[in-house]
Amino acid sequence: MLPQLYIRSLPTLCLSTSTFKANKTLNYSYKTMKTHFFPLVFLLIFFLAQGLNPKCAIQDHGSNLQVFHVYSPCSPFKPSKPLSWEEDVLQTLAKDQARVQFLSSLVAKKSVVPIASGRQIVQSPTYIVKANIGTPPQPMLMAMDTSSDAAWVPCTGCIGCSSTAFDFAKSTTFKTLGCQAAQCKQVPNPTCGGSACAFNMTYGGSTIAGNLSQDTITLATDPIPNYTFGCLQKTAGSSVPPQGVLGLGRGPLSLLSQSQNLYQSTFSYCLPSIRSPNFSGSLRLGPSGQPVRIKYTPLLKNPRRPSLYYVNLIGIRVGRRIVDIPPSAIAFNPSTGAGTIIDSGTVFTRLVEPAYVAVRDAFRRRVRVANVTSLGGFDTCYSVPINAPTITFMFSGMNVTLPQENLLLHSTAGSITCLAMASAPALNVIANMQQQNHRVVFDVPNSRMGVARERCS
Repeated sequence: MLPQLYIRSLPTLCLSTSTFKANKTLNYSYKTMKTHFFPLVFLLIFFLAQGLNPKCAIQDHGSNLQVFHVYSPCSPFKPSKPLSWEEDVLQTLAKDQARVQFLSSLVAKKSVVPIASGRQIVQSPTYIVKANIGTPPQPMLMAMDTSSDAAWVPCTGCIGCSSTAFDFAKSTTFKTLGCQAAQCKQVPNPTCGGSACAFNMTYGGSTIAGNLSQDTITLATDPIPNYTFGCLQKTAGSSVPPQGVLGLGRGPLSLLSQSQNLYQSTFSYCLPSIRSPNFSGSLRLGPSGQPVRIKYTPLLKNPRRPSLYYVNLIGIRVGRRIVDIPPSAIAFNPSTGAGTIIDSGTVFTRLVEPAYVAVRDAFRRRVRVANVTSLGGFDTCYSVPINAPTITFMFSGMNVTLPQENLLLHSTAGSITCLAMASAPALNVIANMQQQNHRVVFDVPNSRMGVARERCS
């Protein structure tokens, strides 16, 4: 049986042969195959080598990339040993807590770390996209992270990296940046023992070391030449995303900054639900094709952490009633880093203690079930069926109302249901479970973020 991708390409070739005369037909068919078929074959081989479903090798198009959950059938990063529902929740919760704590510790610091996306990653972000790096292109499945700036990938010979690495020696457009390069000044604590601009840093429970490099990166059908990224030579620890990170923050070495002419610092994503059998969403780069009917809230700027996407959360509603939250719990304070950020790498939304307790108690009152249990960091779980209220995040200029699918975790056996939120030490984080099946638009030139309901999967 022919692969599904090849079958889909046949009508184009058949229409071409029926339309043109012999010579033109042959030329056109060859060009069509060269442009469309050969990349598909290369991509299909890549997915088969990774042990993945060939259906996952559908090409990205235009400036749109498929977004996969790390546990989807199209991801090679699923746990080798299947975890029970409870083990999976507890493991994710622990990693999530570490990430939130680290983000909270970052915001109050004065130093800006534009290249150190890894410093902002304590667990591997949950969603991945395919990027092609080098000439000829080598596909890498990179973690999508809105709270990080730079891109970095494991390179051939990297000690402690995954088996899939970027072979820079095979790319005719690859180059290592020297210590005199302007970008080297944006790397924290660069070392210049040789001619290369090298970096070595610790973050979370991991360390990475590499060279600052440039090459062509192709996203969907858009080539971006001379893209600056970290070429990793050594890693240690469990929190390093296997094939690297694509930073979608708004700092100087982010994708937005390096592709400003191409994408005008605008993008959106629609994250698929982990309950979906397809697990596929989309990352849309540039202003073209973004939703017309969508409400926006202003993006706030923290000069100490300019890459983070702060928004003005002014209240939270449980059902139809606004929760009584101390204003200081949700107020934006650039001097301390307090406030609310939108993050694609955190799984479960976190609210600082006074805000969380107020929302949790209001939720419990609406559910009206006395038997409340806990699971790890989730303290509002039920062992009986419940009728849960909606929760609405009220931002300046827009409200986002979340249905049950964005609020509740259900065990596979259906024996326990938990409110998928928890407390945070110093920073409110609107996480990816609460963003699933929404189109989230980041319009940096106009300093605004929009949210609209959309079926992503």
